[in-house]
Order: sequence, then C-alpha cells, then structure tokens
Amino acid sequence: MAAHRRPRQHPFRGRTARTAALLAMAGAATTTGFDGIAQAGPRLTPTQVKTEVDTLYREAESATQKYDGAKEQADAGERRLTSLRDEAARKTQKLNSARDALGTFAAAQYRSGDIAPAWQLALSSDPNRYLDDAALAERAGDRQAAAVSQVRRQLQEIERLRGAARVELKSLKSHQDELRRQKASVTGKLTEARRLLAELSPSQRDHVTGADATAPAAASRSADGARQALEQAGAVAAPDSRAAAAVAYAFAKLGSPYVWGATGPHSFDCSGLVQAAYRAAGVSLPRTTYAQIDAGRRVSRSELRPGDLVFFYSGVSHVGLYIGNGRMIHAPNPSAPVRVAPIDQMPFAGATRVV
Repeated sequence: MAAHRRPRQHPFRGRTARTAALLAMAGAATTTGFDGIAQAGPRLTPTQVKTEVDTLYREAESATQKYDGAKEQADAGERRLTSLRDEAARKTQKLNSARDALGTFAAAQYRSGDIAPAWQLALSSDPNRYLDDAALAERAGDRQAAAVSQVRRQLQEIERLRGAARVELKSLKSHQDELRRQKASVTGKLTEARRLLAELSPSQRDHVTGADATAPAAASRSADGARQALEQAGAVAAPDSRAAAAVAYAFAKLGSPYVWGATGPHSFDCSGLVQAAYRAAGVSLPRTTYAQIDAGRRVSRSELRPGDLVFFYSGVSHVGLYIGNGRMIHAPNPSAPVRVAPIDQMPFAGATRVV
C-alpha cells in the first residue's frame, strides 16, 4: 500500500508555483500591455513625420480627386434623373388629357346607340344632310383612330422614360456608394496626419508643414495686392487675357484654406482652385485633375507660360496654376493654405494650356 501513496507535497509548493506563474503573466502583460502603450515604438523624428504626413496627404489628395469625380457624376446623374422624371410627368399629363378626350368620344357613341349607317340614312328626314354628317363622322373617326395610336405611342414613351430613370437611379446609387468610400478614405488619412502632427512641437510642426513659406505675398487680396504679389513672385505677364484673369483670381485667393472637395469662393482643394480661377475668367474646366490634364493642349516644361496648368505625381493627383519663373499658385493640403511655391517642389507629371 505504501508504494501507492502520493508523495507528500511541501505546503507552499503549489501556491508558490501558482504565484510565480501569475507574476510571470503579470510581467508579460506589463511588458506587452503597459509598456506597449507607453512605448509603442520609437518616437518619429520631425523628418520622419514629414515623410509620413506627406505620403498621407498625397494619398488623401488622390482619394479626394476620386471623390470629386464621383460627386460630379452623382450630381450629373441627379440632374438627368430629375429631367427624366419631369419629362415623364409632362407626358403622363398629356396622356391623361388624350385619354379624357377618347373617353368623351366613346361616351357620345354610347349615347347615340351606334345605329347602323344604312338605317340612319333610311330614317333620316334629310338624306342629303345625313350624307354630309356621315362624311364628317368618318373623318372624325379617322382622327379618333389616330388619337388612339398616339395614346399607345405615349404609353410606350412613358415606359421608356421610366426605364431610363430606373437605370439612372441605379447608377446614381453606385456613384453615391463610391462617394462614401472615398470620403472615408480621405477622412481616415487626414485624421492620421493630424495625429502625427499633434506629436510635434509648434515650431517643428511649422517646419514640417512649411507654414513659414506662406508669408510672401499672402496678405494681399485686393486687385492691387494681387498685382504686387505677382511682381514679387517674379512672374511675367500672361500672354492671354483669360489666363491673366485666372492668375489674378488665384493671387487674390492666397491664404485661403485648403478644404477637400471645395471649389471656392472661400476655400479650395487643388483642382477646385484651378477650376474656380478659370471659371472667373470665363473658361469652364472639368472638376478633377485626371480630366483637367486633358482639357487643353499639352505643353512641355520648357514651354510653360503663366496660366498653364501644372500637374504632379505619377497618378496626376495634384495641380497648380503656373505664374512664371518656375513658380505656381496651388492649394497644397489641409495644413497649408493657398500659396506660391516652386514647381520643382513635387515630381512634375505634365502641363496643359487651356487658353
């Protein structure tokens, strides 16, 4: 029996083992949890933050252009849908009038008893008058037959319009879904950029965002101030009056905030600023950078003149308005207002002359 007895354990051995295990787990939790929160990784240097923020802004701007394109398509879809519905309503009203007229004619035939023409002729007290009336009735019958055919055509046209409206509504919902996706993408990237910038000191943040670069000529918004800023930037006169008007508009907007999806008059994204500048000059441009680059004649970098649109990055996701001497006016990103900047600040992708 003694051979089957369990060996006597030390009274503290099991408790000690459990305590040691709990302490080990607690240590692990502290290392992976509290230390992980306090020390998620080495703090980024201002240079690293700038790289990360620039990337996030570039990705957000690309998403913004997609958002702008989807919004443009959604707005156009809403206008087409409204037009289709209005046209269908007008044709339905016209159809109802035609139906009422046919109903009146049918009721009159019913009241007359629809007696056979031979008997009406035999019973008529004035056969000659009857023959005249019969010819008139025949012509009226032809008109009513034509009216019936017209009603049928109107029914078919209304059904076609309703079918087109259903297709347009489906397309509109697709564009609205794309709007929501791109909006989520933009806001997510901008939120992350703000978080990174918030970790810097004010002076570091100004250096990373280039806030000090907004000082030259940023205060002037009047026409005289815009011309003075143009001279300070070293720009030559635009050769076309419309291009000059667009450049003057852009200078008047120096210091305006960047807001993604905005087209003015008080805030802009990059393509919104260019579109608004040329709209003020009487020239209509597409909404997005992807479409704006194809809106005019392509020109090389060596051919640039004030008023040309200059595009950047391989995805053509950013645009500015060239003002001469290697400079442009553009709406950079949410941390920087509309400003003058050198065009070699970003990877050059191409240029277009729209006037």
